[in-house]
Amino acid sequence: MSWTITSDDIHDLARGAAVLGTGGGGDPYIGALLAAQALAEHGDVTVATLDEVPADAVVLTVAMMGAPTVMVEKLPSLDEVVAPVHALGTHLGRPVTHIACAEVGGVNSTIPIAAAAALGLPLIDADGMGRAFPELQMVLPTLYGITASPLAFGDEKGNVGVLQTVDNSWTERIARVACVEMGCSVMISGFPMSGDQARAALVPGSLAHCIEIGRGITAARAEKADPVERTVALLGGRELFAGKVVDVERGTTAGFARGRARIEGADAAQAPSAMTLSFQNEHLIAEVDGRTLVTTPDLIIVLEHDSGLPITTEALRYGQRVRVISAPSDERWHSPEALALVGPEYFGYDRPAHRFDGTVDADLEETAA
Repeated sequence: MSWTITSDDIHDLARGAAVLGTGGGGDPYIGALLAAQALAEHGDVTVATLDEVPADAVVLTVAMMGAPTVMVEKLPSLDEVVAPVHALGTHLGRPVTHIACAEVGGVNSTIPIAAAAALGLPLIDADGMGRAFPELQMVLPTLYGITASPLAFGDEKGNVGVLQTVDNSWTERIARVACVEMGCSVMISGFPMSGDQARAALVPGSLAHCIEIGRGITAARAEKADPVERTVALLGGRELFAGKVVDVERGTTAGFARGRARIEGADAAQAPSAMTLSFQNEHLIAEVDGRTLVTTPDLIIVLEHDSGLPITTEALRYGQRVRVISAPSDERWHSPEALALVGPEYFGYDRPAHRFDGTVDADLEETAA
């Protein structure tokens, strides 16, 4: 059944999206401001479930592409958000009927809200990942043969382009070069889908799940309960480590925020004693004293120790007291084809995929063998 996103929902939705963003997806505060502005100017947004989307619908995803570190200083406008949708609708020669999230993490869960409000279109309660990933082709629709192109992109200067590429990896490569030249962040719209394709390829209930997580953190804090434990329960995950951030290496290269963070155990008696997180926009690998605990595609999330608030990779700082949790990804990400797209080997890590519960993914082990 359809429901409505109002300004009262934005804070919790953005907070929950920052949790699912696994450190990436952009600053949730900035995304919340943009969505709140759009709702104030254009009214509330109708949210449709996947079951309600007509078979012949024209569904487009809307997102920010680029390094989250850049977006902190290069704020998008509503005009910038809707320009690629207008360009792609013109290119397709058909009216766009629905907006969807390419990923549910961080700012890319709230930018589509802003687009839907400004365009007067319904938003689908679903997304292409169930989390956030750093590259454009890393969505479940890719596994279903849905092409990212034609893909439209635009910047704050008014530059707009439409790409037609041979496959989704080439869409990422070409769009990333344009993104870097346009200031390391652009707004994009792509993955044209019918309603039937959206139903098959997207992760259902994503936006409602974000609100549930955000409200859970808020409620736990009001009840003087542990918000981290509440989030772990809502995600069906587990807590991996607690400690203090003692080192962060981070740089913006080729349109990504890449780096590593080291966290020392909060308790001198805690063994093992230190965790290392490796990230490319999102956290990809969690190791403790050189032993791999969890890898992409499962979720690795850093939360502030007491408040349970999510901390993005660009916001990680020396001295922060944090707790690191992990949760399962959509099971479709553990197929051999999906692991080739988003598993640790794709990112240059010579190891099999480790699931949130500590088991090693048999599909990748067999492939590596």
